[in-house]
Amino acid sequence: MNEWKKLTEMTEGKELKVLKVEEPESGIRIEGEFKLPPLARLSAEDQLFVAVFLKAHGSIKQMEKVFGISYPTVKNRLNKIVSKLDIVNIDVSIEEANDREGSRLSILEKLEKGEISMDDALKGLK
Repeated sequence: MNEWKKLTEMTEGKELKVLKVEEPESGIRIEGEFKLPPLARLSAEDQLFVAVFLKAHGSIKQMEKVFGISYPTVKNRLNKIVSKLDIVNIDVSIEEANDREGSRLSILEKLEKGEISMDDALKGLK
């Protein structure tokens, strides 16, 4: 664990090339240039935060309890971590969720103004 922490501190946010990978049990070695995966490039603190978040099944309430921080602080920390990960699907899914949310709000606004019936609103929300 101590080596992991030292390696994580050394690589934090920096570009790092791995030149050789070895699996000791089988003796298989692969040599070449490899980049660390995005999660491995996070700081030790951020990796711990992500691990706890996964262990808590994404429960922000659990994160508040474990770290003794507020809901907005958990959200801000997660947003910062996400911005460090260059995983394309995250941006797409966030945009899709925002579009769905905007669409739902639009339906509720139309219902409130009397532009659509309750039945139409329920159908649209499904």
